Amino acid sequence: MEDKLTIPSKLAHQNKRLKTLLEKYKQSHHLQNALIQLSEQASSVAELTLLYPAIHDILQAYLPSKSFYVVLANQHTHALELSYFCDEKDGISVALNQDNSFDEGATGYVYKLGRTTCFTKQQMQAAADNGLFRALGSPAEHWVGVPIYQEKNIIGVLAAQSYDKHQGYSSQQVHLLEVMSLYLATAIERVKKRELLESEVKIRTRALTQSNDALNLEIDQRKRALQRQQILFKISELATQAQNLDDAYLQIHQIIKTITYAENLYIALYDKESGWINFPYCVDEFKDNTEPRPFAKGYSELVISSEQTQLIHPCRAKELLESGEVQRSQPVPEEQMATSWLGAPLKTSQGVIGLIACQAYNNKHIFSKDDCELITFVSHQIATVLQTKLATQALKTSHQELEFRVDEKTKALQHANLHLQMQIDERKKIEQQLYHDAHHDSLTGLPNRNLFLTQLEKTLQHYHRFPEHHFAVLFIDLDKFKDINDQLGHQAGDQFLISVGDLFSHCIREHDLLARLGGDEFVILLTHLTELQQAEDVATRIINIMKKPFCSKGTCIQSGASVGITYSNTSYQHTDEIIRDADAAMYYAKNAGRDRYELFHPMLTQALTSNEAPTPHHLDSLPMSFRSSNIIDLDEQQQSESLFEAFGEHPVLGYTSFDILKKFATDKEQHLQVELELLQQAYAQALTANLAKVLLPCSGLLLEELEFKLFSEVLSKQQGQSQICLLFDDQEIRYACATQLENLKKLSSLGYSIGLNNFAKDRCELNALTEIDFDYILLSSTFSKRVLQQDSFNLQLQGVLAITKLKHIKVIAKGPSILNFRTLLDKYGLNLFVGKQQVISQPETSANNAAQSL
Repeated sequence: MEDKLTIPSKLAHQNKRLKTLLEKYKQSHHLQNALIQLSEQASSVAELTLLYPAIHDILQAYLPSKSFYVVLANQHTHALELSYFCDEKDGISVALNQDNSFDEGATGYVYKLGRTTCFTKQQMQAAADNGLFRALGSPAEHWVGVPIYQEKNIIGVLAAQSYDKHQGYSSQQVHLLEVMSLYLATAIERVKKRELLESEVKIRTRALTQSNDALNLEIDQRKRALQRQQILFKISELATQAQNLDDAYLQIHQIIKTITYAENLYIALYDKESGWINFPYCVDEFKDNTEPRPFAKGYSELVISSEQTQLIHPCRAKELLESGEVQRSQPVPEEQMATSWLGAPLKTSQGVIGLIACQAYNNKHIFSKDDCELITFVSHQIATVLQTKLATQALKTSHQELEFRVDEKTKALQHANLHLQMQIDERKKIEQQLYHDAHHDSLTGLPNRNLFLTQLEKTLQHYHRFPEHHFAVLFIDLDKFKDINDQLGHQAGDQFLISVGDLFSHCIREHDLLARLGGDEFVILLTHLTELQQAEDVATRIINIMKKPFCSKGTCIQSGASVGITYSNTSYQHTDEIIRDADAAMYYAKNAGRDRYELFHPMLTQALTSNEAPTPHHLDSLPMSFRSSNIIDLDEQQQSESLFEAFGEHPVLGYTSFDILKKFATDKEQHLQVELELLQQAYAQALTANLAKVLLPCSGLLLEELEFKLFSEVLSKQQGQSQICLLFDDQEIRYACATQLENLKKLSSLGYSIGLNNFAKDRCELNALTEIDFDYILLSSTFSKRVLQQDSFNLQLQGVLAITKLKHIKVIAKGPSILNFRTLLDKYGLNLFVGKQQVISQPETSANNAAQSL
């Protein structure tokens, strides 16, 4: 157990130790607080003269005395110079630029020694007596000096002194001064840099301000120059834009408004010869206009006589009136007196021609020298423009007078020539009428043979130069025209020809030529043909339009038209050859039954040149056979379908398709017998060749009421009904009657395969596709070609393909069997095509055999 006497001793020792630690912590806290304040001051003060008092205030909280000063070495002379001084006895402050000999005193001693030094009053006196330094100023009881280091170099001394014996400096306070001196150098450097930066900023700001002022001055000068340039441009435009002088005066007023106050402005012109001043333009709040007056002593006359711009304010106005330079014929009311008046002369190379003046009332504006300078500048430019305009106006007036005299003379000449001109016009009309009569039919007004042959000759010559520009000639002979003349009279016959000419003109294009050769014969020249089908379309329209009976005086007679067609050919050398061939085709159409058209064939010419009498070639006497065409895809791969087409051997036309030959049937019965025989042969051929599907073209005649019964009986007796698809012509189905359409639907309901042949040859109609269940559609070669030529037909094709896809109908394209043609159509959605034809060998048959079998 410890001795009770030692416990108080230990407690005292611990208390002493704690007090020592407390003092150290307190000292550290003071030191940290002082350094923080020093850093804040170094960051905030703008110059050194403010930094030192702030440091002094910081130290007063921790040091016993109020005496404090800072000495720094000059960078150039290395002498110690006072930077801050505050002393209780030697004054609060000392002039900083005063020479205080700090190098010789205790401060210089510390600077040279390079370490902290403390002196009491006795120690300082002893050191001075020993010659270490010279005593300066009032002796202090306690003095301490701390060197100020910047990196490793001493730049000055921080000193503090106390005049109280009892207020000395403890080691902690000295340590505080030493630490403060270490951070003081940094703080001084920071403030110096800030001072230098602010000084440079001020210098730079001053330089920029001067530069900016100079720039603003230059900008103002350039603005004024630009304003003058723009004014010059506007004035120069007056010479071309102003329509007359009044318009020019108005534009001048608008220009003056842009440079100065010009609510009241007038322009005066001076005539030296007459001595008068007139005012062509005046805008004033008190006067609507100003009457001309003789030259007198007014403001305007002052400007004209002096030839200088005049700026008149009330004082000068009074002086001018008193001196007599300006006189007034009658007093002016005070409210109408101009409080500021500015007038500039209009000078030209010929002298002053007038002036332009602005005036302000009731002190609304006071004109300045700048206004005077601007209006002087503008007036010179305006004077030139006005002089040009005045000269132009005078010249215009002179021209008008001259034109008036010329007009008077011209009227006299026109009156004299009027009668002569009437005679010339009358003679021209007679010549034109003679030319028209010589080249046009007197009855119908259509071109006659001469004009037609002339135009045909030109067309033929053009075709020889450009063989791709095809043409066609249609020779038309009216049927039963003699009956019309005999039954209705020649007057009715003439009226019939006139109406026929009008009807035919609506069947052709504007650039085509319709002519009357004579009697009941007409010809048509079709040019710019893109395909030969166009000529057949015109012939079809003519035949259809002639089916309407002609009526006169209550009597109606059914007429018609036989049309022969010949196309352009490089073998044609003369127009007579073309007319001859078209005429031959027409006679063949007339002999073959009338009310139809025929295409020219070279054998027609041979038949006409023969001396033998023409013999009829009826359908039942012609040998028939089939040609087969495979249905292929783009890769030439054969499909399951084949197309059968009937052909006959005609003595004149040669090997010709049944579609053309069926026109030679003497009646429906003969046509029906031949076609049913061909149907039976097609079934037999399909069975023999073991073909999967045969597409067989059929006539619309088979769908008529009586014919359909025989047609159905023949179909019911055939084997392999699924092998045949019955194709009906699109044009026949389009014009079919209700009975024919109903019978066509019966075929589909009975299980027979049906299709449309030559679809969209002349017109694309989709009604039949939606109403009847077809299995196949064969697009005509004409439509296939047009799809590649015109975008509108491509749109029609897309509609067809949309419907056929929805109804599962196969679409097959006819046309040239070249790969490029098929490739282009494949891009439009067509992938099945008719391939090359091949003759099917079989024994020849005729309608006689057909009659026996039926």
